Amino acid sequence: MKVLFFSMLLLYIFNAQANEPVTSYKQSLENFLANSGKGKSPFSASDKQIMKNAADQLAVSMPGPGIKVGEKAPDFSLPNAFGKKVVLSDELKKGPVVLVFYRGAWCPFCNMHLHVLHKNLANFKQYGAQLIMVTPQKPDKSAEQIKKDGYPFEVLSDLDSQVIKNYKLFFKLDADLVAVYKKAGLDIETYNGEGRNELPVPGSFVIDKKGIVRAMHATADYKQRMEPADIIKALSKL
Repeated sequence: MKVLFFSMLLLYIFNAQANEPVTSYKQSLENFLANSGKGKSPFSASDKQIMKNAADQLAVSMPGPGIKVGEKAPDFSLPNAFGKKVVLSDELKKGPVVLVFYRGAWCPFCNMHLHVLHKNLANFKQYGAQLIMVTPQKPDKSAEQIKKDGYPFEVLSDLDSQVIKNYKLFFKLDADLVAVYKKAGLDIETYNGEGRNELPVPGSFVIDKKGIVRAMHATADYKQRMEPADIIKALSKL
């Protein structure tokens, strides 16, 4: 009887996790933009023009960023927020990986995206997948972020941006945009380290146990991210 009881309990827990509602990034973005429009912007009209020019130039220079579906995901070994080395190939032995590159804890759109992914973790785990984040920011900044928001997933620091380059997401901020960010209190070097005004184009990759990319999303528009529903759909097909 005890065995039957615990079997039924485990089945109940699994089904409860499997039926978790899917939180939408698009809806969160719409809510964020609606609310942020009510306050005073830290950016002047000329600042916004510099930001637009930089965005336009990036869209032209990186029209199709990211490695593509069907490609082998480059392996890597990176430190997590607390100094432990995490190797992609080792993690893939445990199951599929949802690999997400983000700009850093200073970026409100990244923070919103991480919150949405956090809310969808049970849906990813239903398919035996784990979420791994990669950022150019220093481990101590990631540790602050994890402790503040209670994230249970790995946040890895790409301190020389080599993994970001291998996944074809790397770019450098131009001097004018760096100045605009600093004026608004966003000093990228405080997060990344001295002289490292470089970022990834936000990218998401669903990687199967063989290390093959089965779904991906990357765009020069940092406001746009892969929808959790699309991640779940890709995982369901593995």
